[in-house]
Parts: sequence; C-alpha cells; structure tokens
Amino acid sequence: MRPFALLCPFALVLAVGAATAAGAQSAGRLSVSVDGVRNESGAVRCGFYSSPDGFREPGREMRGAVAHIKDGRATCVFHGISAGTYAVAVFHAEHNEAQIETGLFGKPKQGYGFSNNPSSMFGPPNFSSAAFEYKGGNLTLPVQLSY
Repeated sequence: MRPFALLCPFALVLAVGAATAAGAQSAGRLSVSVDGVRNESGAVRCGFYSSPDGFREPGREMRGAVAHIKDGRATCVFHGISAGTYAVAVFHAEHNEAQIETGLFGKPKQGYGFSNNPSSMFGPPNFSSAAFEYKGGNLTLPVQLSY
C-alpha cells in the first residue's frame, strides 16, 4: 500500500475538524460603552449577568468590571465571552463604593443604566427588558446613565 493512501483518512479527519472549529463561534470581547457620566469622580462599575436569577443583585453577577471615567464616558470590557443571552447593569460609583446606594423608595443615589437602555420610570427593569443576544466576536454595547 502506498504511504499516501494511509495518510488520506487522517487528512480528511483534520480537514473536517478544522472546518468544524472555524464554523463555531469563538469566545470574544464585549465592550460596554457608558455615556452620560456627570463627573470624573470614582469609577463606573458594570455587572454582567447570564440569567434572570440574581439580576441586579450585588454579588450575583457572572462577572464584574470597573472602568475609568474620562470626558463623561467609561468603557467596561469583558473578555472570553461565549455566545448567549446576557444583560448588563451599570452604575457610577462616585465614591468608589462596591454597591449602588439607594435612597427613598429605592431610587439609586448614583447614576445607573442597563443594556438596551430600558425605561426605569416604574422601577428597575427585569432581565428580559435588558437582555441582548451575543453571537460571539467583538461587540460594543452602548449604555446611557440616568441620574
């Protein structure tokens, strides 16, 4: 038997494996571009959530990120994100606090925002109103702060 004939099945397996890997969405980078920060005090904190369970609850996020503020903007970056449905909650930690502070009737004392920029006129949004589909690769998600 010729050596080439022995290599053909191996080459076919490699070709199929490479095509499958190329077709799958690889983990990527999600940048959360936060606008409307009223001053450069403190930082912007972003929570990244993968389900409604624990959405907006401190310590229940899948990942967290802290971003420096410059010219009323900040960008939180999450690396190694797999395709899926997610939501992001953001707040301006003016005094570098780890959790958002609330006042009368639970209204946040700092600027806050969510992916999809849902209205929070009648209370904080739920996961489904802030959820977005991430297909992999690099994505920049805009979030506008409300004070």
